[in-house]
Parts: sequence; C-alpha cells; structure tokens
Amino acid sequence: MTASLHARPYPEQLAAARAFIEANDGFLVVAHVNPDGDAASSTLAVGWMLERIGKRYVMINEGKTPDKFGYLWGFDRLLRYEERQPEERFRFVISVDCADASRIGKVSELFAEDVQVLNIDHHATNDYFGDVQLIREDAAATVEVLYDLAEEMRLPLAIELATALYTGLLTDTGGFRYSNTTPKVMKIAAELLAAGVAGHKLAEQVLEKITFSHIAVLKQVLTTLSFAFDKKVSWITVSQDDIRQTGATSEDMEGLILYPRNIEGVEVGLLFKQTDERTVKVSFRSNGTVDVAAIAKSFGGGGHVRASGCTIAGELPDVVTQVIKEVGQSLQ
Repeated sequence: MTASLHARPYPEQLAAARAFIEANDGFLVVAHVNPDGDAASSTLAVGWMLERIGKRYVMINEGKTPDKFGYLWGFDRLLRYEERQPEERFRFVISVDCADASRIGKVSELFAEDVQVLNIDHHATNDYFGDVQLIREDAAATVEVLYDLAEEMRLPLAIELATALYTGLLTDTGGFRYSNTTPKVMKIAAELLAAGVAGHKLAEQVLEKITFSHIAVLKQVLTTLSFAFDKKVSWITVSQDDIRQTGATSEDMEGLILYPRNIEGVEVGLLFKQTDERTVKVSFRSNGTVDVAAIAKSFGGGGHVRASGCTIAGELPDVVTQVIKEVGQSLQ
C-alpha cells in the first residue's frame, strides 16, 4: 500500500471514492481492530451501499464486534477474523475508521499482492495510507463521511443505511454531547430521524444499557483511581486479574474511562487496560486543554485531540509511570 502526502480537495476525494467503488468489484471491507460503534456502523454502512449497487463484498474485522450493535443491517454477515477467514485474497479493499494501516490488524493478511485500498476516515492523525483517500478531519465520525459519500453516489436514505449512520454519530459524539457535535451533525441526525430512525431506542440500546460484568469490573477498578499534578490528571487501571475475576469483556469495559475524565478539575483522564502480562492498552480523554492525540502518537498510537489511544509493550506499573510523566509534561 502506498501513502499520499497531500490531501486533495474534499469534493475531489468524494468523486475518486465513488469512481473506485463503481469501477471495481469483489471488495473486502474492514475497520480497525476491536471495532467500536463508529467502526462497526461504518463497516455495515459500506456493506449496505455495495449491496445496493450490486457489488460483491466481504465484511471482516479482527476482534469481536459488540453484540449491542446486533440490530444493524448485515451484523450477521460481519466475519470475525479469528473465527472465520475467506480463502480468497482481495485486490480491492475499503478501510473505514483506521488512522493508519496497522490498525487493520491481521486482516491485512487477506490482501492480494497488488491490493488497492480506499481509505475512508475522520482522524486528524490519519497518514493517508492506501491508493485512494476519503478523509475529513473535522467530521465527527467516519459515518459522517459516508453520509457524504452516499449523497455523492445518489443512494437513498433507506432505513438500514440511516440506522447505521445514526448509530455511528450517536456513539462518536457521546450521545450528541461532545465538542464534535457540529451543526452539520445535528442536521444529518435530523434527516436520519426523518427517514425513520428510532433515535430514542438506539440511545437506550447503545448508551444506557449496562451488563452485570460491567458493574463487577467497575467496582474493582474504582479502587485504583489515582491522581497527579494537582488532580489535573486522573486514571484507573484494569489488570489481567481484574478481567479474570469479573469475566469482563472489552464491551463490558466501555465507558470506564469516563469516571476519571468526568471528575471536576481533571484535564486528562486515562484508562490503562492490561491485555497480557507484557502489553497495556492506554485510552486518553481530554477536557480540551491537552492534545491527547499528540501524546498517543508519541507512543505509536493516534486519534483525536480530545480522545485517543495507543498500545505499549511493558508491565502495567511501568507503563503507567511512563505515560503519566508524559501527560504531566503536556500540562506545562
């Protein structure tokens, strides 16, 4: 895969993405490892769009797609790389919600040697990998970019597509509460509601319902709540023991980072999740004064100014010390 050094004007990107899709067939559609709401919704939205225009495609991700998104069209067709892999190798790939090629994970093993990639994303840290790029850094979610692409392709806002787009907006804006909730986002949301989306039901399903395992792991990790730098930085940790004792899955741990971030006076909240004895996944949330995307990028990760993440090799206490020191320097 090649990488473009310069972004083309957005209307040109839309036209190029449409041309890529219309000229080719037999697509592999993939989002980032361990897909969240925007990644899952974007994958299924692209699948629906390809189905609508009569294209062949396979949708696959590495890591489990949360069951709470099971109401989305095509959810039962979305393959999990660890469980089932197509035998063919794909020449045409549509990547959604991946800031760099590494975020695709092991699914890249399914790419043909002469692969051509359409990179659709909204992350400011996107490195413009692939052969065709459709990237809007000021979009609230990748589904917002797909809304524009659906318009470019003159596709109708059928309820299946509208529900996927609304779900991605709902999750990546925190229920239309985060600073990325722009007038355009609200305009799109209104159009999706007018198309028949049951917004209140989706909000209850996606944002409000919690599992017993979530409560169990929450009780465990709140005992690790810590502060530094005059309580401007706060964090919690999830160890392998916590996961084993509570039986919590990645889905159960969604939202844990809001507890340190939402404390009055905290400027940066963090969640350290031990994925194995020598690897820690770090999630960053900023209340606006600190660019956590820059911090995550220094550790090989990326994301947005207010929300980002990375994975660091090392033991949990050492990673915590290293990252908190870096965050503290960003406050100066």
